[in-house]
Amino acid sequence: MNFFRSTKIVATVGTATDDYESTKSLIKAGVNVFRLNFSHGNHGDHLKRITYIRGAEKELNANVAILADLQGPKFRIGEVKKDIKVIKGNNFIFDKEPKIGDFNRVYLSHEEIFESLSVGSKILMDDGKLQFEVKDVSRDKIQTEVLVGGLIKSNKGINLPDVVLNTNPLTAKDLDDLKFILHQEIDWIALSFVQKLSDVQEVKKHIKNKALIIAKIEKPSALKELPEIVGACDGIMVARGDLGVELPPEKVPGIQKEIIIKCRQAGKPVIVATQMLESMIESPSPTRAEASDVATAVFDGADAVMLSAETAVGSFPIETVNIMDRIISSAEKHIQEHPVDGPQHLMSENFVYNAVSRSAVSLAESVNAKAVVAFTASGNTAYRMARERPNLLLVVMTPEISVKRKLSLLWGAYPYLSKVQGYEAAIQEAKEIIIKENLAEKGNSIVVVAGMPFGISGSTNSIRVVEI
Repeated sequence: MNFFRSTKIVATVGTATDDYESTKSLIKAGVNVFRLNFSHGNHGDHLKRITYIRGAEKELNANVAILADLQGPKFRIGEVKKDIKVIKGNNFIFDKEPKIGDFNRVYLSHEEIFESLSVGSKILMDDGKLQFEVKDVSRDKIQTEVLVGGLIKSNKGINLPDVVLNTNPLTAKDLDDLKFILHQEIDWIALSFVQKLSDVQEVKKHIKNKALIIAKIEKPSALKELPEIVGACDGIMVARGDLGVELPPEKVPGIQKEIIIKCRQAGKPVIVATQMLESMIESPSPTRAEASDVATAVFDGADAVMLSAETAVGSFPIETVNIMDRIISSAEKHIQEHPVDGPQHLMSENFVYNAVSRSAVSLAESVNAKAVVAFTASGNTAYRMARERPNLLLVVMTPEISVKRKLSLLWGAYPYLSKVQGYEAAIQEAKEIIIKENLAEKGNSIVVVAGMPFGISGSTNSIRVVEI
């Protein structure tokens, strides 16, 4: 069979790709999901990008999803004098006085931090470049000792790795952004700095069923409730930037593997993100370590890998997507030739739907079928099929355009819009699409997975071998 890429590519849109032709080029290069980063730009900027994406999708007859990434609660210090340097072993104060900071103190406006810190807590600044240990806390002052010194710059972000803050997961800005997002053709919404299960539950009240929720795992506290968070959301992003700041870097690769396998077990898409091809922001080619990093995510079975600044503000956005496409394709070809190097097999689940999905994959491989064709109204059948990471094409037929777009993020899924009613008519439609798209030839077999009665959501219970 022709080789198709199963691992999807998420690309962030920014000033480097802020026009219609660039959007088209990114889709042609292999982008499956466009990420809009609401930490930057205004609603007018994002509306323009949404218009470009949907216009290019229609012109190219493509299938792409849009992911809106909320900023979430960001904690920053106030302004400081120029070239303030703190020395290891010295004392340093964070307080509520809105004055320009110096080498003794700095302004910190966030009330919840003062309420949550205790003696011994760590405060990290500027992505962990500076580190402080709390020695005493009062209502308006945090006294610390400098563990790792350096230059302090105005408005730098701070991280609190060993503290769960009593804060709302949605800021006033997030709520305003959500009002805008929920009126657009956006498929996925990413929630930043998830600390606990209740954060996801709170956001669900606002989003309801208007989009799917991705929880970004970038806080150590989220790992304590990881199974519950995975169960509550629709997908996960392994946001290795902040996670790598708040955890020892040597722990991140193992955590990445753990999150991927838990998402696969739950049938939830998982994205690996941050610094994947970062050198390509300024260079036309990646480092060998970066190529290995992308390939490792593929070998682990991630649904998607993500580009951030590389496509948002980088000098080589299209080239970066092309390179990522090549790395993924090469890794997946290696898995085809050496299956033992690919994603591990999952334990059997005692549910009819999962048993049907597993049996369909096994049957398709046994009869050398060219594809598994899954009929689904909600997308759930496709999620169950994809969790098996089958070594063959997964064609998904759905009557819902919103489901078709959302499945752009799912491993291995090639979704198409079904325009007919009835089981036999739907199979004939699928066969015609497969021939038209050169996914198989006449005489080849496909395995069809559907529910009876046909078209009823949540009834996946039948498998059938069909000859093209």
